[in-house]
Amino acid sequence: MKSSTLINSDANDANLTALDGKYLSLDEWFAYIGQDRDMREQRLIVTAYKLAERLCSGRVRPTGESKISHVFTVVNSLAELRMDTNTLIAAILYELVAEGDLSAEEVAKQFGEEVTKLIHGVNHMSFISQLKGASAHEFLSPEEQADQTEKLRHMILAMVEDVRVMLIKLAERQYEMRTLRYLTDIQQRRLARETLEIFAPLANRLGIWQIKWELEDLSLRYLEPDTYQQIKRELDERRETRQQYIDKMIKFLEDILLENNIPAKITGRPKHIYSIWHKMQKKKLPFHDLHDVLAVRVMVNTVTECYIALGFIHAKCPPLPGEFDDYIACPKPNDYRSLHTAVVGTDHQTFEVQIRTHEMHYNSELGIASHWRYKEGLKQEERQSYESKVRWLRQVMNWQDEEGSANDFIERFKSELFEDRVYAFTPKGKIIDLEADSTPLDFAFYIHTDLGLHCQAASVNGRVVPLTYKLKTGDQVDIITDKNARPNRHWLNPQLGYVKTTRARNRLKEWLKQQDTTKHIAEGRSILGRELHRLNVSNMNLEEIAIQFGFKTLEDFLASIGRGETNNAQIAEVLAPRILPLDHPVMSLSSRGLKGKPTLYNSTEELLQNSYMANCCKPIPDDAVMGYITGLGVEIHRLDCETLAVLQTEADEECFVEVEWEPPAGTMYTVDIRIKADDRYGLLRDVSSILTEERINIIAVQTATDKEHIANMHMTVEIKDARQFSRALQRIDGLRNVMEACRVMTSGETPVN
Repeated sequence: MKSSTLINSDANDANLTALDGKYLSLDEWFAYIGQDRDMREQRLIVTAYKLAERLCSGRVRPTGESKISHVFTVVNSLAELRMDTNTLIAAILYELVAEGDLSAEEVAKQFGEEVTKLIHGVNHMSFISQLKGASAHEFLSPEEQADQTEKLRHMILAMVEDVRVMLIKLAERQYEMRTLRYLTDIQQRRLARETLEIFAPLANRLGIWQIKWELEDLSLRYLEPDTYQQIKRELDERRETRQQYIDKMIKFLEDILLENNIPAKITGRPKHIYSIWHKMQKKKLPFHDLHDVLAVRVMVNTVTECYIALGFIHAKCPPLPGEFDDYIACPKPNDYRSLHTAVVGTDHQTFEVQIRTHEMHYNSELGIASHWRYKEGLKQEERQSYESKVRWLRQVMNWQDEEGSANDFIERFKSELFEDRVYAFTPKGKIIDLEADSTPLDFAFYIHTDLGLHCQAASVNGRVVPLTYKLKTGDQVDIITDKNARPNRHWLNPQLGYVKTTRARNRLKEWLKQQDTTKHIAEGRSILGRELHRLNVSNMNLEEIAIQFGFKTLEDFLASIGRGETNNAQIAEVLAPRILPLDHPVMSLSSRGLKGKPTLYNSTEELLQNSYMANCCKPIPDDAVMGYITGLGVEIHRLDCETLAVLQTEADEECFVEVEWEPPAGTMYTVDIRIKADDRYGLLRDVSSILTEERINIIAVQTATDKEHIANMHMTVEIKDARQFSRALQRIDGLRNVMEACRVMTSGETPVN
């Protein structure tokens, strides 16, 4: 059964519903929902639905559909997940309780305390929509931060105590996404982005593929409508041919497995549109260059048959190198298990082949929902599967004591939930779940703070790697420690890439703060001096820089640098007017969905011409920013601006516009740099490699080596901003044998004092 719609919600009419294209009366639908439930449970569902129908009579949602239609669709989605009776009743009634149409006491009296608790839990979930913007909340007062943390704690507690509340929320969002076409463009994009960044990752974490893929596809449809339609057209244009390929491949695999006495059920389909788009982005390939748009799923009875089937398939269909993943031996954190491979099948067509048992397939489609209907009768293996899906939620509850602020707590939760993941192994085979691009230091701090603080080196897959090495799924990591080793302040510099995770950063900051302040000031003075020398900024009043950063004294500013709280990129941004020979790049505005004041602005160009920087926060290039439409034009604020926070609570959403920094085509800054180093083989190659990685164009190079084998390089390069320039110089300065890497005055340039 797929999506269902209430056609007629008037209690006096026929109450016809559409299920898989067939029309059923409401009584027939009740019979469907009541399958495998006792008479008491069936009566409770009917009673709850009739109560909701009476209270919702004549009322509509923002989409224009009746409120009872929303109730029906949400309940039907949960029935498809085979949820228990109390979950269905809570889904029917929670909105009525939230809006005051029904009291919690009445619910408890008629339907029991468990339903009431579920309803309270679902209503706590309303805070989840605020997580997407939580990184902008650093400006909150301590009282407001405490309130945010408490709301988040209640939300997570509700999820941990009973994951069914999240399943109801996911079913509600599934309904909202299906009816998104009735809303305005701005509302569509806001809900679609929220769904893609929050609800789809939650469905993934809970292992509910059945909901996850639909939320992703519908989100892409409204966020990237042109791309979505293009991929859809590509799939539709050759639908018949693709289906012939799939049918032929299914028959081919059936014959292979039947010949080898392996009973199997085989299905096939093109991949979902979002999955195709994601792969296009990841591999930077157009649609026609993707090799695994078609997918075939093989379901067998046992794990042993999975591997035997894989061997027979590879023997007949050449596998593509690097396209095999074993999620049976190494399940994903949401307990997803399957073998994935890409092969060249019939007619030289490339296919993705997924091989799993029937039980694995059932669990992958329904995820954590597969454990609830008959939870009391779960086998030990099934209980372990359930526990693995909620273990990460329970871990979150311990973070509140570990994190220093509400913002750190929220950021850590978001990174654990919403980011791409990498799964590495300890030497004993334990799986460590980290954010994508995590390093060996992140790995060490995840296991234990002392392991990170005394980390001297790291070995990955038996080979010593730099501490900036980005871990890949499947890497086995061995941390090499020394009791005398201590953290380096440079580990906190985001430009150098030593740590990625919030946990590692916070542990480093805590340790550095505990060190002697005098040492911090001395280290900060040294770091600042080296940065000023690299950027060739002289006669600089250090007290002025400290004031620009908001510090009362120079010592506080230097200590902040020494502790790693203020980094070189931030310093370079402030010094940009003394470094760059041209004015700052102008801004470009994205006006998609703008409805602010159409009488004043009739084009993006006019918006661009009438933009200006807000005096309250004075944004500079590379700051995260937001545009606010005023009578004078578009006022540009930093995202952490307190004035912007007030405006967002008072003004309509249509008054705000997404903005981003972007230099106009062809506008770059030309600067000269000098590099002095002990001459060695590959020096110029290493320098050029760093500049290429930083996307810095080399215009001219002059090199000379003196009789003492000291190499002097003079390079003219094009940069986009001071942050990029500082990062490149710092990386070059850190190369082996390099004594100095700094900016030199360009011809005719006069120093600014």
